[in-house]
Amino acid sequence: MASAIDPAIPTLRPARVHEVTGPGAVVFALCQAAGLKGPVLWLTPDHWPEALFPTGVARLLPPGRLITATAPSEVELLWAVEEGLRSGAVGLVVARLDRPLGLTAGRRLQLAAESGRVTGLMIVREGAGSPAAETRWTCTPEAAEDSTRMRWSRIKNKKGTCGEWQVSLHGTSHSVTVVSATGQRAVAAREGG
Repeated sequence: MASAIDPAIPTLRPARVHEVTGPGAVVFALCQAAGLKGPVLWLTPDHWPEALFPTGVARLLPPGRLITATAPSEVELLWAVEEGLRSGAVGLVVARLDRPLGLTAGRRLQLAAESGRVTGLMIVREGAGSPAAETRWTCTPEAAEDSTRMRWSRIKNKKGTCGEWQVSLHGTSHSVTVVSATGQRAVAAREGG
């Protein structure tokens, strides 16, 4: 069953390359993918310890929309990202990067995204962002152990403002919604917080 994504969820500007970091980066990427049409190309280095299990993320993204691949080197990973962006055959290219993306490589990816009209999302380590990225996000879970809330902060934006959103993942309804400040206070009051 596909998820329902709240229209208030912040989205990525199409045909550009963006970055996300933090422990909630994969969920952020999956939510962005769920809100777009077309297949999603998900690329990782082959030595990466965590693999994306398509059936495990089916509540956010149907496995039939997900194309996963690994690359043995950074050069081959960036080549696959660039080709995916330029192809126009997918709606989103997501890639995990080990090292910061240089300005030249970042610019090449931006040009490929523009050419193919495909959005790119690079999952990067904290502090490893590229100056070429259109936006940079940091995604962290909220403190409560049993909470499915996350804080999504846009910390860089070349074409607009930065901002912060709290989102909640609902397992039963397979939905993702923005939580308002008022709603947060009401939940905290009910939970004794």
